Formats: sequence, C-alpha cells, structure tokens
Amino acid sequence: MDLSDLKSQMIRDTYGLNADYSKIFSFVDFGNVTRWFAEDRQDNDNRPLTDDQFVQIDLEKFNTFLHAFSQDVRFYYGHDLRRSNSMAFLRKTKHVFGSNRVFTKPIQWVRHHITPEEAATATQNLLADAQGIYIELPKCNFDVEISVDATKTLEKYETFCLLSGDADFMYLNTYLRSKGKKVVLLKSGHITRRLRSSANLVISASDIKRHIVMIESKNLAQGQVSADDKPGYPGQVKGV
Repeated sequence: MDLSDLKSQMIRDTYGLNADYSKIFSFVDFGNVTRWFAEDRQDNDNRPLTDDQFVQIDLEKFNTFLHAFSQDVRFYYGHDLRRSNSMAFLRKTKHVFGSNRVFTKPIQWVRHHITPEEAATATQNLLADAQGIYIELPKCNFDVEISVDATKTLEKYETFCLLSGDADFMYLNTYLRSKGKKVVLLKSGHITRRLRSSANLVISASDIKRHIVMIESKNLAQGQVSADDKPGYPGQVKGV
C-alpha cells in the first residue's frame, strides 16, 4: 500500500466509510459548502482568528479529500456574469475538478424590498425603484440538476455522497435508498431530522475542516475588504 492508498484508507476509517460504502460518487452543492465556515472564528487547532483572518475552502485540498474515497466527484455552482472574480473562480474549479465535472448556470438576482430600518443596518448594496429600497439576493440552486444526474447515473455507483444541508434533498435520498443505494451526507450546522434520517451516514463539516480549508487574511487597516470580499464568496476561495 503506497502513501496515497494509506491516506485514503485512513480517511475512510476515520469517517466510518467502511466496506459497506463502496463505489462512492460525490455530488457537491458548492453554494451550500461555501457557507460552511463563514462564521467560523477558529483555525484548525481551535485557536481564535485575528480580526482580519477568515476560514476559506482550499479547492485543491477539497478535491484531494473527496477523491480519497470517491470514484467520481461532480461539482455544482452558479456563476455571476457581472463579477470577474466569479468567472475566475469557475475557471479554477474546472482546472481542479476537470471541466467535464463542473456544472454551472448563471445566478439570478432577485429584488428584495426592505424597510428604512432594515436599510440602516444592511451590509449589501442598497438600490431603489418605484416600490422603495431593495437589495438583490442571489438565487441559484442545483436541486433539480443534482437529482436528475444522481438518477441518470444510478447504475454506476453504490453509494451516493451529497455535500449539502438542503432539506429538499430528503426526497432524493429516500428514493436512492429505496433502490438499494447507500447515502452519505456531509453537512454543516443544524439539519432537519427528516434529512438526517434519510441518510445512512452523516458527517459533520467541522470534522473534516482540517482536510479542506486554509486560513486567509485581508488587510483591514487599508480597507481592502469590501462587501463582495466577505468569507464564503467565490473570490475568497484559494487559488482565485
């Protein structure tokens, strides 16, 4: 057994991915994954971060971790044509995961009107129309795409691994288990009881953090952090 195989076996053993979980295909709902550590204020050794530091996903480490137990990894994320760093991020993901394993579509921006009181504390850019003050909220989920692809490739895998905490996937998980598949769920924070019970194995993002993140910093003193540069935004993923 070489070093790569040894590391792969260690990861499988650590997270309970025993022989029952064979031929794993992983489906990454990256819009969900980007929020996993957005509020995290500790490094991998549980030391507090400084004010200008944040936790970010390292795409290379993320890819290496997933391929330690997955025979295939499919990456889903929406792009924003209005932002150059969003397109740079997609180029990076295609380089890391492979252009035929990255699935994307444009983000739709939805107007959400707010009160003057809410506007006073809003961190997003404020806009206005005839109806009043509003902010734009991104809308771009891949529930349908992941569900269709998981169903189309059903005969190619024995274990479906989903990286998301979206409760809408409960129906898909239940369907796949009815077809004899194992379901592994990698999630962060609270999830519904029904989503949890729809999986055979649930792994917390906090438990895999050391394998997939790095600590980055911005020079707050020089005002280099903008609303679009907050942790979790694609431009803040390593390599972009």
